[in-house]
Amino acid sequence: MGSISVNEALHAVNDEFVVTTELSPDAIQECFRLRFEVYCLDRNFLPGLNGLEYDEFDEYSRHVALWNRHTGELAGTVRMVMPSAKATEHHFPMLHVCDPALLGPLPVRSTVEVSRFAISKTRRSSAAPALSRLGLVQGLVRLSGEIGLTHWCAVMEPSLLRLLRMTSINFLPVGPLVEYHGPRQPCYNHIGDLLDGVAQGRLDIWKYLTQDGRLWRTPPRRPAIAA
Repeated sequence: MGSISVNEALHAVNDEFVVTTELSPDAIQECFRLRFEVYCLDRNFLPGLNGLEYDEFDEYSRHVALWNRHTGELAGTVRMVMPSAKATEHHFPMLHVCDPALLGPLPVRSTVEVSRFAISKTRRSSAAPALSRLGLVQGLVRLSGEIGLTHWCAVMEPSLLRLLRMTSINFLPVGPLVEYHGPRQPCYNHIGDLLDGVAQGRLDIWKYLTQDGRLWRTPPRRPAIAA
């Protein structure tokens, strides 16, 4: 980011983008189109269909969208795969590639999988490209606080985990790397613990993610799971 400070960059991202968590069907289709651009065209990971990338898990997912305030274009999206209303065990996309026992100790009704983290190469922040992803994390925090979630889990590229750690956003690895279009790390964290770590490492980023604490009230802690 050159000479620009993180705080200045966060202000720039906030000025350039708006984060939405209540999406219309048309907006969700825009998310699928952006995912097609990122996962099917740019990275050639997934096949997609008719210019869209979606799967069966989108039917019970909540979506976050990052919009450019000036152009109205969608710049990024991420989803939270929710537990079904009658869930008695975890049923997430990541469990297709890793041992279901890894998530056994996590609470079924208040854990979600974070996935399809996508930011357009051509529409991300011109002021602070490395921090555009924080807008999506802010949306995850907003939804999690509203719904009363306690844990996020994911299977992520090691490079994405490193980028998140650079902004004091830490996921805890659990189990070995798995193969899913390259090596991926199953991971999780208690959302309150994750945000506490952000506050300790980068208070300015915590203020952005939680909107000065308005978006998040820490729920009761749950036991950690063994790595």
